Amino acid sequence: MTDPVATLAIYPGTFDPMTLGHVDLMRRASRLFDRLIIAVAAGHHKKTMFSLDERLAIAKELAKDFPNVEVIAFSGLLRDFVVQHGGHVVVRGLRAVSDFEYEFQMAGMNRQLMPDVETVFLTPSDQYQFVSGTFVREIAMLGGDVSKFVAPSVLERLRTRVAQAKA
Repeated sequence: MTDPVATLAIYPGTFDPMTLGHVDLMRRASRLFDRLIIAVAAGHHKKTMFSLDERLAIAKELAKDFPNVEVIAFSGLLRDFVVQHGGHVVVRGLRAVSDFEYEFQMAGMNRQLMPDVETVFLTPSDQYQFVSGTFVREIAMLGGDVSKFVAPSVLERLRTRVAQAKA
């Protein structure tokens, strides 16, 4: 018997900037769950290149082709956001073995805070396994080509931000 309640998954992250790896996971998670919220974290613990409003705009633009995906900002504990929105699943990406230990510990802590919410790990497609927002920012700031790691609109925003930083 199937549950009449639609499964809501939440994919949290800073998304600074949102990469094609993030979009790959968004696409795949949107096919697995009835609804998907991209939860853009305020990033209080990180110095972000893009403001929260800019990261929200980017995420909304890149999510527009997925009708069951919604983009919402959050700050504070992920647990509070998940409970507030009635989430059933937290989606996390695992790029490499080095991600596993941190993500495994976070999933365990989240399980203590939200025993009724499952964490699902997705691995990116091969071409995105080593793409991270941190690498993209660093490469862009050093004048490297990041065009194969981000959408064209994100590339333009990166170029503008790099030019502003150098001015």
